[in-house]
Amino acid sequence: MKGVLTSNYLYVSDIIAAFIRLAIKTNLLAKMIYLTATTLVNSLGQGKNATWQAIKSKTSGLQPNTFLDAKLDTWIGRVADLESVIIDGDLAPFHCRNNQLALLCLQQDEFIDHVESAKKRYGAERIGVFIGTSTSGILQTELAFQQKDKVSGKLTSNYHYAQTHELSSVVSFVRHYLNLSGVSLSISTACSSSSKVFASASRAISAGLCDAAIVGGVDSLCMTTLYGFSSLELLSTQACRPSDIDRDGISIGEGAGFALLEKTDTNNMGIALLGYGESSDAHHMSTPHPEGKGAIAAMQTALSRANLAPQQIDYINLHGTSTRSNDAAEGQAVFALFGNNTATSSTKGWTGHTLGAAGITEAIISALCVENNMIPCSLNTSHIDPLIPIQILQEHHHKPINSVLSNSFGFGGSNCSLIIGRA
Repeated sequence: MKGVLTSNYLYVSDIIAAFIRLAIKTNLLAKMIYLTATTLVNSLGQGKNATWQAIKSKTSGLQPNTFLDAKLDTWIGRVADLESVIIDGDLAPFHCRNNQLALLCLQQDEFIDHVESAKKRYGAERIGVFIGTSTSGILQTELAFQQKDKVSGKLTSNYHYAQTHELSSVVSFVRHYLNLSGVSLSISTACSSSSKVFASASRAISAGLCDAAIVGGVDSLCMTTLYGFSSLELLSTQACRPSDIDRDGISIGEGAGFALLEKTDTNNMGIALLGYGESSDAHHMSTPHPEGKGAIAAMQTALSRANLAPQQIDYINLHGTSTRSNDAAEGQAVFALFGNNTATSSTKGWTGHTLGAAGITEAIISALCVENNMIPCSLNTSHIDPLIPIQILQEHHHKPINSVLSNSFGFGGSNCSLIIGRA
């Protein structure tokens, strides 16, 4: 039924429909959270440009293990010269590898300048800080126990557990360094940690707990992760090969990333968090459900929240760890929702698996894909496993990119999918 014809030859029902479409669009825009500033540091270098140029040139940041005295035959993604970063003055108790990494990252890409501008807009008390990490500054505790007094067993006097090892350490450090006093939260859900910060920050902004938020992830190399994954027989003896038929494990990396989230596009970047989805399949402590049920739930929720159909996703940045079970389960999950029509790849062949920093690292890489209209290949993937029935790119692909789905799936079935795209 078309309705009543008006004097300008439009039907009343058509006008009503147009208003409904406008209302839906306005509501979506009102809920949209913009990425107005971003910054990255990882084994590819300091700043976003270093990461993007390495991806374009297919230059990996992975190298044979040289970390401290870890006698492990594996490859790692190590941040060069991180040891030279000094945290001193009133913040000296925070000095540890994890916070050094956070500081180095904050100092890139004019990120601090963007935060200062945001403080003028909202006030320091109205900017939240949400950071994911898996092991925080546990290396500092490892070193403290190595250096403890052999007679008394006392740890060294310059060891500060709360400011280094505690999971809230990096959140406290960032808040103090940037002079922020808003709501804060530390998230530690293994490899999904710094994807879930986007969801938590988005909810906090929507609830009025803050007007803007800094989200991020920081994870540094330590003995716990290196020897821990070695004991699980999950470390590769070479640079990791996501989805390759001969893949034999992960390459652990370290990295940090931060993004400033706001309700308005203050820097006209045009990039936004379109949707997010979280789930927990609780199938096994360290192995995902073989059919990827939790992954499917997270991706489907992200699509629904973004009001997008699967065919509207231009690229999927896979969690793609390069372990046999994880890659296979994710492949089944992606195929169940998207078939084999959507381009996918894993970027861990460049950075390694940065664990608690993987979510933010790959979210920002996803934003760079949108900005540069390029889908990166899956580095080091020579022969795709036929049991992974999705479209995995082995060469870069240049095309208009409007929306990217980025997956992060952690131990214990803690899953998070983000959709980053053009606003």
